[in-house]
Amino acid sequence: MNRYVAFLRGMNLGKRRVAMARLKELFEEIGLAKVETFIASGNVLFSSKAKDVSKLETRIAGRLEESLGYRVDTFVRHAKEVVAIGKARAFSEEGNEGITVHVGFLHDKLPADIGRKLTALQTDEDEFRVNGKDYYWLCRVRVSQSKVWSSREMRALKLPSSSMRNMTSLRKLIAKHFN
Repeated sequence: MNRYVAFLRGMNLGKRRVAMARLKELFEEIGLAKVETFIASGNVLFSSKAKDVSKLETRIAGRLEESLGYRVDTFVRHAKEVVAIGKARAFSEEGNEGITVHVGFLHDKLPADIGRKLTALQTDEDEFRVNGKDYYWLCRVRVSQSKVWSSREMRALKLPSSSMRNMTSLRKLIAKHFN
């Protein structure tokens, strides 16, 4: 059996409230095993014999939409990928006071031109790095103070849907479940 983590976009925000016990049941209903949730923000660990991550994403997203009545973008990573992401240090400033780093999970690798434009989109407060199907965002101010996401340049990129996690939370998930 392969061990995976599903990162669900927009869970438990606004009117999209789902009890973690119910979320666990929904994963089990489609035959996924050893299902566990980690904090109430759409992190679900599970085991499956399936090897095609894209098919897992489609299957999970379909079940969630059928049951919850709204689309839930679903991003699945193999446990080994999650551990590698947690070990990554995309920025030399990571760990310094006032610095936060987030990772964004995508379905597919960004096209090279969009990846270059995202990496080039730097402000005094923000920087980006791209690595395959993931991108990293360094923020030197409070996340709520960053203007990068509402900038004209960011909107022009038309980034595909992603689900973002704080690296501190991701490393806590790894420490609890993969060490």
